[in-house]
Amino acid sequence: MDSEKKHILDTVSKYIDITLTPFGKPQRTVIDVEKRDPMYGGNGVVYMLSLFGKDELVNNRIGVYMVLMNNGDQAGFHEHGSKKEQELYVLVHGQGEYIERIGEDNITRKFDLKKGNVTCIQGDNNYHSIINTSDEPLIIFVVTTYEAK
Repeated sequence: MDSEKKHILDTVSKYIDITLTPFGKPQRTVIDVEKRDPMYGGNGVVYMLSLFGKDELVNNRIGVYMVLMNNGDQAGFHEHGSKKEQELYVLVHGQGEYIERIGEDNITRKFDLKKGNVTCIQGDNNYHSIINTSDEPLIIFVVTTYEAK
């Protein structure tokens, strides 16, 4: 594991336990750290910490930690409707600002978020973004599901 990925895992481990207990299998931790610089045209760097491999679940994105290490780091605006997904953000550490918009340009709502808050998005033409607004890492557990066929 390279030093940047190790640094991210060591930092996140100061705030939350990143142990996974899969049914009938040995406990383990994060299996991959993906750096997105930038993520969907946002500012700064976002790290995606995967708990499952591509073939372990129907949707390997069901359990991912999104980590925005620094104040101002942002996952830029993106939508999930074209992929037939719904997505939940569960804030497990830090503070952020969550922004929604309908369409490409119309910001409709902004919310300050803290530990324990949950957001969700689904549907075509709905976009969301999140920004770290504190000096501590913003750590979000992300659950992405697909619409039933």
